[in-house]
Amino acid sequence: MSGAELFHLIRTGGAAMVAIIACSILSIAVAVERTIALWSVGSDARNLGELISRHLFRGDIEEARKACERSRSIAADIFLAGFSRHGRTSFDAVASAVERERQQVGLKLRSHVWILGTIGATAPFVGLFGTVWGILHSFHQMAATGQGGFAVVAGGISEALVTTAGGILVAVEAVVLYNFFQTRLSRTGVELKLAADEFLELLKERPNLAAAAGAPLPTAEQKPASA
Repeated sequence: MSGAELFHLIRTGGAAMVAIIACSILSIAVAVERTIALWSVGSDARNLGELISRHLFRGDIEEARKACERSRSIAADIFLAGFSRHGRTSFDAVASAVERERQQVGLKLRSHVWILGTIGATAPFVGLFGTVWGILHSFHQMAATGQGGFAVVAGGISEALVTTAGGILVAVEAVVLYNFFQTRLSRTGVELKLAADEFLELLKERPNLAAAAGAPLPTAEQKPASA
């Protein structure tokens, strides 16, 4: 199909074809944006988690916090939520803060993916609307000219069906991309949860880790007096 023929089909598709092309461009733009955003989230979270683990195993919580502050990984916000409350409140409150931050990070990673699902669900109907409108236009022309027969409307109907084909094609594109990102997000969410759980375990075991590493534990004088 030449460029002129393609342009003719798009032109005969009318507003529905323009909407379908816009949906295709939008789905590709969302896919590119999410690919860049998710490119190394999982690996960055694992690397940062391993670095924090090494510091916590040595009992150096301050250096672990600084590593988070220097990191550009989105997972750093999860660890910082725990560090900001560690030592100032109960461990359950620390765990709740880490889980809330992890869920917020998950919401950020899922932004714009809904657009792909919406396009996948609506594009076929946009194409079908364009086809129905084209068929109505063909029959209207037949009534206006007073000529009957299938040959009179065959050309118009065949051109109108292009919008249905275009809508289905764009829907398939969007659904494939949507399922790909859903799978990728599910895997990334599991990786973030594993990193957060390991981080909380190390924070909870920190006194034992510090003792094993030879770090001085608080003396009786340094401990707060019991009531």
